[in-house]
Amino acid sequence: MESKRTLLTGGQGTIRRPSHINNTISSEDDDQFVETDEFDDLTESNVERRRSSRVFSLRFLPDKIFLLIFSYLTPLDLIHCTHVCQRWHHLISRHSSLWRRLFLRPDCSNGQIGAVHVRRLDVFLHALATRFSSSLIYIDLPIELITVEVLRELAIRCPNLEYLTLDFSSAMQLHDFSELNEFPCNLKRLCICLSDVIFLEGFMRRIYAFLSSLHTLHIIGTLEKSSLTSTSPEETDEYETININRIKAHAPNLHTINLYGVSFIDDSHIEAIASGCIHLQCLALNFCTRVKGTSFKNLMNRCQKVTCLLLQNTGIQDEPMLAVNWSTTQLSELDISSTDLSERALVDFFSMVPKLTYLAVPFCDGFTDAVLNLLLDRGKLNGCRALDLSHTVNLNVDAVHRLLTSFTNISYRLEALSYTGHAAITERFWIDSIRYLHRIKILIMGTAHSWFKQATRRIHIDQILEACAVHCPYLKRLEIQWDPETLRFSENSSKFIDHVRVRCTNLSSFVLSDGPYYEGAKANFERAERHGIVRTTTMYQTSIVSNLSFYNEMKFN
Repeated sequence: MESKRTLLTGGQGTIRRPSHINNTISSEDDDQFVETDEFDDLTESNVERRRSSRVFSLRFLPDKIFLLIFSYLTPLDLIHCTHVCQRWHHLISRHSSLWRRLFLRPDCSNGQIGAVHVRRLDVFLHALATRFSSSLIYIDLPIELITVEVLRELAIRCPNLEYLTLDFSSAMQLHDFSELNEFPCNLKRLCICLSDVIFLEGFMRRIYAFLSSLHTLHIIGTLEKSSLTSTSPEETDEYETININRIKAHAPNLHTINLYGVSFIDDSHIEAIASGCIHLQCLALNFCTRVKGTSFKNLMNRCQKVTCLLLQNTGIQDEPMLAVNWSTTQLSELDISSTDLSERALVDFFSMVPKLTYLAVPFCDGFTDAVLNLLLDRGKLNGCRALDLSHTVNLNVDAVHRLLTSFTNISYRLEALSYTGHAAITERFWIDSIRYLHRIKILIMGTAHSWFKQATRRIHIDQILEACAVHCPYLKRLEIQWDPETLRFSENSSKFIDHVRVRCTNLSSFVLSDGPYYEGAKANFERAERHGIVRTTTMYQTSIVSNLSFYNEMKFN
């Protein structure tokens, strides 16, 4: 009993199940010991009652069925299951294939990924060697677990580890890495969350030699403290807490780079990437406000495989963008949301780019009728799968209606469409347009805070749902942003909700503003045992980014 070692989970203390069983998981040398607090007082009548229950019949299921069920559970759920019985404890502890992903950052514990909080480092190191070992392919480490001992154990015990997240965002000081000589050397993806006050060069110098296998690199900045809050770069002191030049020199095989909200990134860093990453295919610079676009000419000349550029909320300017000969590139996916490009620049720019399969231009004031008409007339959107035209205040509603109803070669191919933020849109616009969206999977419509934007009339939601039920059999995600003051529905609304629920069998998310209609739709789906489908706009936001060809590589955190 003295040799028993436990991996405790929880925030400030141990998480407890309703039966007050401690959430501990024993190591394999404990002879399948399971802690229980309340099972010793089972009476004979209780035993008979358990035998007659349906739960007791689970004992007749074969192990392979249990293992299949367990494979869908999060690490935290697996730890809970070890306390059910000795058989479950044995199955979960002895089959390392169940522990392919491990989430260890406490900030993730409220989500659905099942984060585990490590209370004892020695037990965690033992679990790496015995329980996870060669099956582990993903792990994220908070700052307290980014130590020489943990990284050495991962390098030795987990040869198949492919995805590693190192979260330095809350760090005030680093551990001593002077003796770090081992690091996972077969990584395909590396995510580093930066700190505003910690320089990582001392740590990075010890791991540069192990990065040659990287294909995807995420460097996540401190967005909430970045220069987004300032009017000019001189107003804030931005420190280069990580050396981008050294990373690209030691990771020549990178094909996806995501620099999200890194406030010190500018065009000089993009020049460095262009000089060393000839295999680059996707570059994401979202919220890197210091990037003006002067480096894009060299980037597109040297990295000729680039097909995806994500430039949301960057500082790109007209002249640098027009200096690139876009007609010779392979660009097919583009996001210029919340940028200040002018109408003239966009007309010239889109006249050069090849055909686009993904285009996002929300909050882009320069995107006007003239720009959209050019894209249509020249066939630039003929193969488009995903389109986001939200909050384009200078784009006329009639131009979008013409796109969706007259250019059926485009609307038939659309799999994702977002068009929100226009108070003048009525239900007739969507009823006419939805008829041509036969392949649509993601559909986002409406205007949040319609009362503030003075919507011209109330929206009758029933006919919109009926159109979706009839014409959109592949619909997976539907978001309707109109607030309760704008939505209008009849006493028979439940019938139209039924049609959507029955006919759109793939529907996994139905987002509505909180109000009477949301409550009715939620109750309708829950009566049909489809829980968690109907959600509120205050808790969930739908996006078309899942239609990016590099979506799986771009996911982080």
